[in-house]
Amino acid sequence: MSKKDNIYANQLEQVESFSFDQKVVEVFPDMIKRSVPGYTAIIDGIGQLAKKYVQPTSNVYDLGCSLGAATLSIRQAVNKESCTVLAIDNSSAMIERCRLIQSGYNFDMPVDVIEADINDIEFENASFVVLNFTLQFLPRGQRQQLINKIYQGLNTGGALVLSEKLTMGSEQLDANIIDVHHDFKKLNGYSDMEIAQKRAALENVLIPDTREQHYQRFKEAGFTQFDTWFQHYNFASFIAVK
Repeated sequence: MSKKDNIYANQLEQVESFSFDQKVVEVFPDMIKRSVPGYTAIIDGIGQLAKKYVQPTSNVYDLGCSLGAATLSIRQAVNKESCTVLAIDNSSAMIERCRLIQSGYNFDMPVDVIEADINDIEFENASFVVLNFTLQFLPRGQRQQLINKIYQGLNTGGALVLSEKLTMGSEQLDANIIDVHHDFKKLNGYSDMEIAQKRAALENVLIPDTREQHYQRFKEAGFTQFDTWFQHYNFASFIAVK
């Protein structure tokens, strides 16, 4: 069972850069539900979208899978023995817990939980790829190349689902929506100090893009069908179909 996220509940002498280590693993479900507006709806939606796009005898990729919430949603919704989910993350702590969680479910669709850098993955026979709040943690210089590789490895009619925190089009609007997001976190029990310390920890670690930057990457990769299928405040999820 997930513990309550109190990582930043006490004043820290020095706020270290955020990483997906063991202490985050222990509280991750609580952390993400209290921090990301619409997270549960996105996870549910990924499963429903998988029903539409996962093709028989194909591969499904969950990139930056963390504890495998998207993987579970896909396996529960699609349930095809002929397909395999490849759940990939570079955090040893996340992968260890993800394997334990996935082994507790008896779905027909098998899963292969892999510790690896998603930039090193060669996509083959892919019909559905998920980047659920993952791309924003990669250096900007690596993002286009990854989207290009995904497009090249997708089967015709396959889909990429990309969820991200967004930067708004104007500085004032961005500042106001960030304030609204912080209010959301306060309503979920986080203190001003927790919010401030978490924001400091994520600075230069989570670097969001605008919607237009994401759309431009889709275009450059070769996608001609893409749109926003979900948004709550400055958190959005896109779908791009080959």
